[in-house]
Amino acid sequence: MAIIGKQLPAFELDAFRKPEIIKVSNKDIEGKWSVFVFYPADFTFVCPTELADLQDQYAQLKDLGVEVFSVSVDSAFVHKAWSDASPTINKIEYTMISDIKHELADFFGTFCEEAGQAYRGSFVVDPDGIIRAAEICDMGVGRSAAELVRKVQACQFVAKHGEVCPAKWTPGEKTLNPADLGLVGKI
Repeated sequence: MAIIGKQLPAFELDAFRKPEIIKVSNKDIEGKWSVFVFYPADFTFVCPTELADLQDQYAQLKDLGVEVFSVSVDSAFVHKAWSDASPTINKIEYTMISDIKHELADFFGTFCEEAGQAYRGSFVVDPDGIIRAAEICDMGVGRSAAELVRKVQACQFVAKHGEVCPAKWTPGEKTLNPADLGLVGKI
């Protein structure tokens, strides 16, 4: 079943946000854009490269008014230990959610029962808690945080202007008006 257009469920989970362990709930994102980035596990190989890439884009996402959450089925204590042990992960400023019972991973369709881990999933959630963009990759395939930023920008543009964004659109480029029937068959 498609996740796009679905309402984020109520949740309250432990998380690590340097330097402390906190609670995060759906109430924390009400009225804000947010991204949820699932990854298989702490202390692995591809995961730190992705989380570092996401950190590199974090300031731009914050400038767009976006709350950023990475999510794995590891505990918040493991997130903290990883941050303490790894210079790469120690640089992370965004919140790392612990989804031990895979409540969010099940909702977003990223949980792999056989592995007991989440696939790599990236989701853009609008201020009403509605899923607007989704990407799920196999565990061995890393993602691009720059592309996630572009998707957020496109989702925000569509929500604000009602026009649609063509392939590879970036802010400032021409968009399309879906009410302009003169465009049908001419693009």
